[in-house]
Amino acid sequence: MWILTLFLQDRIKMFEYDNKDEARGEFERADGCKILSEIIHYKDFEKSGT
Repeated sequence: MWILTLFLQDRIKMFEYDNKDEARGEFERADGCKILSEIIHYKDFEKSGT
């Protein structure tokens, strides 16, 4: 899961994406101060065996 966080003048907006390509595209189009984060859940590691 990917989270795009936009810091606007009077608020913070967060958007969730399922894949990196979609998240990266929106990140490039967004204006202002922004952070793109990959969220990895512990359960994902248990399922994959890593």
